[in-house]
Amino acid sequence: MNQQLTFAPADDGLWEQYDQLATRAYGHPIGDITHLREHADLQVAVRGGRVVAGGLGLLVDQFFGGAPVPSACLGDGCVAPEERGNHLATDMTTERLRPLIERGAVISTISTSSTGYARRLGWEAPTGVLAWEVATDDLKRSFATEGFEAEHGLTDEAEVLQRELARQWNGPVHRPTWWNRWKQDKNNLTTYRFAPPDRPTTGLLSLATERHERHGMSLTVHDFWADSQPTAAAMLTFLGHHNTRAHTIQFRRGALPPYPTLLHGLRHHRTTAEAWHPWMLRILDVPAAIRLRGWPTDLTTAVPMEIENDTGDRGRWMLQVGTGAAEIVPTHVEGQVTFTRRQLAVWYAGGYRSTTSARMAGVHAVSEKALTTLVRSTAQFEPWLPDHF
Repeated sequence: MNQQLTFAPADDGLWEQYDQLATRAYGHPIGDITHLREHADLQVAVRGGRVVAGGLGLLVDQFFGGAPVPSACLGDGCVAPEERGNHLATDMTTERLRPLIERGAVISTISTSSTGYARRLGWEAPTGVLAWEVATDDLKRSFATEGFEAEHGLTDEAEVLQRELARQWNGPVHRPTWWNRWKQDKNNLTTYRFAPPDRPTTGLLSLATERHERHGMSLTVHDFWADSQPTAAAMLTFLGHHNTRAHTIQFRRGALPPYPTLLHGLRHHRTTAEAWHPWMLRILDVPAAIRLRGWPTDLTTAVPMEIENDTGDRGRWMLQVGTGAAEIVPTHVEGQVTFTRRQLAVWYAGGYRSTTSARMAGVHAVSEKALTTLVRSTAQFEPWLPDHF
């Protein structure tokens, strides 16, 4: 390992090398390295002519406060087993972010089981992530909404609906035109649209099926988008009608929105929830991230804050919100609320639903009023990221 380490964007040869390395490092092939080649940026580390680390990066928008914010979404990163323990992942992360920042990314999202490593680099999880399983018979007995029709296939109208519904949460990807096709081909998805008779589409459901080893099939939901409680109930009714072929319905991690339609509709609560590693957010450019985010139109305030920077020092900032917009500028005024850079990410995503949750996360505030105002300013929408990359 005495040979010099260099970092570079991947050409065709390095891309193929990284595909082979990822298969060795993960223990199985990573399909997205091939599937996302037209759309992703790949940065690699090379030692002695061999690729020893790397990872994909996507520059896409994510919705926060109803507005699209340019985000560096990192996925499928790895380090060669023989190179581990040398902090190469940290340097590799910096190199992966660099070209995406140059292209306009002001925040970054990752999903990783190595949450401690991610936290050391400034990412934090705004919310927990669950996968759900419920008996198909329980859905059939609990939901019987009539007046909706299901039609097979994805349409432009349904894609518009998905984007509009995504704006109502903090975190969903503003899906580029290629996203749904990649997602469907990758997972072999079947998509259904839901609407009252002769009305526009109000719900979108995509699922994957796999033959069960003994009888019937396994059914996993990947997309669940509904514009109202009756639409969501109609979609759950539709899933319940698969009871002759699928014993249970599985909602892939993060696929089921965090609203109570399922919980409040079941006659018997016999669901299983499994916790998964969370998606994590990092603020790359504080002033730009604040400016580009959406804000409540009925809030006018100015709050002095102190925010930890990458070196661990604190800077003093004044957050000013009004008429649905905000900016944050340096100030000499002592902060009334202090955020670490990881706490800032959670607040930005609306992860603090109350002042109690903020304080229990370690947020320091000398003014309860200021903390209440800050929590309210980003809690209009809940954090939810159903997309995987």
